[in-house]
Amino acid sequence: MHDKFISLDRKKYLRKIKMDKLFVFFTQIGIIAAFIILWEVLANLKVIDSFITSKPSRIFQTFMNLSSNNLLMHLGVTFYETIIGFLSGTILGILIAIILWLSKFLSKVFEPFLVILNSLPKVALRSYYNYLGWSWN
Repeated sequence: MHDKFISLDRKKYLRKIKMDKLFVFFTQIGIIAAFIILWEVLANLKVIDSFITSKPSRIFQTFMNLSSNNLLMHLGVTFYETIIGFLSGTILGILIAIILWLSKFLSKVFEPFLVILNSLPKVALRSYYNYLGWSWN
């Protein structure tokens, strides 16, 4: 659409919408900045315990030192395991769904068990060997 076909009122309206969006965006950025500054000041003044809540400067310093503590490697491994887990769970779920859809007998046999499994909290379904970071050693 060419500019010469848009009326002056329409241009003013579009400019106002754009300015409103920019105002909202910069207000949101300002709120985040004010929150971070307030957090840092309160942590430095010992109003809040920086051992529990840390402080933005310490978080930024740790973020800048990601490569020194192999965190990037660990993030890569976590990302890889997440993708593999998601894909294997999705594929397995689709295969089980197809089998249950094709077989009325298996569908009727497993229905109460699937209803019970669905009602359980997902954390309760974790593997026995997954200690969630905790070990006996």
